[in-house]
Amino acid sequence: MPAPEHATPAPYVDAPLIAGAQTDASLHAALLRPVWEKPDRRWWMLFAPASAGTLLFLYCVFLTVTKGIGEWGNHIPVAWAFGIVNFVWWIGIGHAGTLISAILLLFLQQWRTSVNRIAEAMTIFAVACAGMFPILHLGRPWFAYWLLPYPDTMTVWPQFKSPLTWDIFAVSTYLTVSIIFWYVGMIPDLAALRDSSPTKLQRAVYGVLSLGWRGSTHAWRQYQIAYLLLAGLATPLVLSVHTIVSFDFAVSVLPGWHETIFPPYFVAGALHSGIAMVLTLVIPVRWALRLEPVITTRHLDALAKLSICMSWLVGYGYAMEHFVNRYGGDPYDVHVYAARVTGHYALIWAVMVGCNVVVPQIFWSAKLRANPWVLWIAAALINVGMWSERFIIVVTSLYQDFIPSHWRIYAPTRVDLGLLFGSMCLFTSMFLLFLRYLPPVPVSDVKELHHELTQEAA
Repeated sequence: MPAPEHATPAPYVDAPLIAGAQTDASLHAALLRPVWEKPDRRWWMLFAPASAGTLLFLYCVFLTVTKGIGEWGNHIPVAWAFGIVNFVWWIGIGHAGTLISAILLLFLQQWRTSVNRIAEAMTIFAVACAGMFPILHLGRPWFAYWLLPYPDTMTVWPQFKSPLTWDIFAVSTYLTVSIIFWYVGMIPDLAALRDSSPTKLQRAVYGVLSLGWRGSTHAWRQYQIAYLLLAGLATPLVLSVHTIVSFDFAVSVLPGWHETIFPPYFVAGALHSGIAMVLTLVIPVRWALRLEPVITTRHLDALAKLSICMSWLVGYGYAMEHFVNRYGGDPYDVHVYAARVTGHYALIWAVMVGCNVVVPQIFWSAKLRANPWVLWIAAALINVGMWSERFIIVVTSLYQDFIPSHWRIYAPTRVDLGLLFGSMCLFTSMFLLFLRYLPPVPVSDVKELHHELTQEAA
């Protein structure tokens, strides 16, 4: 019988957070399986080139340390180039882990459960990659400890008025809290690995790491209190770390950098790149480890919606930069921003706007948000666009300074490109090792969520 002409359309129903008829036993076996199974050919096909790229990174670091910063393309006036671009890019990627793990935990968002550990691991590895570039940029990295306020006999103290010194405290604090937060969240799963270990060595290693966890009511109570406290501690770091990174630029008097909008603008950009990297990692992990029942299209849909939100905030930042520049009327500012759009690096500026603002708008389509291939390609393009943004901020504000006779085009050297590519390979290697030895999805949290959903359905 045909439907009435004015029939009410069926309401939209979200995909489930846990698909299929699951039990505690099936979830336990499925989520620990990646650790106990031997790595297949796909893992080795990724790990082998990533390890080779890591060796390239170490070789480029060796050249930088032994021969000096002259191996890079930096010059006067572009004294900051790929080193700082890569630093800001990697730090930004690390922000989504804390957003998904801490902030969404405090807001009681259930969908974070299946992707939070991958995001937390991404945060730690990204911040570790980021921290190498400022140290190498010092020129004499073996003296990096001079940046720390230790009581030395020469009474030479760091310049606490410099935001470069603030970076040391902000980034090291963020890395420390992220590692503790990640580790505390894994303790119940480390105990599960201990109890199901097939060898004595594995049982001993996971037993030490699980800190004697027995799963008692008292232990769970203390665990939840500690986890919430760490989430509350990590939440302001999401705003503070990249705000302080933006001060590296904003407190200067250089056209293109001296902007009051930089703190919120940098935070929005960091979250945008971080969410894109989470999608870039989660989608292949979901397919390779057969985690579709616990990482469903509902999770991908939520990440895509966050990406839309961040793209609008980033686009607003771009518009406000140019509006304030034109409204202020400073001739040096006007020249810098005009050079970004029409100058030597205009193509990179177009890539920045296209990838960061235009590409995420395809996520308005529910059908495209449910397509993993579309999501992965779009997320990869956003990562490219966010790196381009950092390049535009750093290089285009420097290569044409106040004195036209000093103007000079910047071009990266092979060592610059090797460090960028090698850091990506180092990140990939660490992430693949994480997938090999630790459960990528929190077993205890997914079981708890499964019981909550079952009770809600009843």
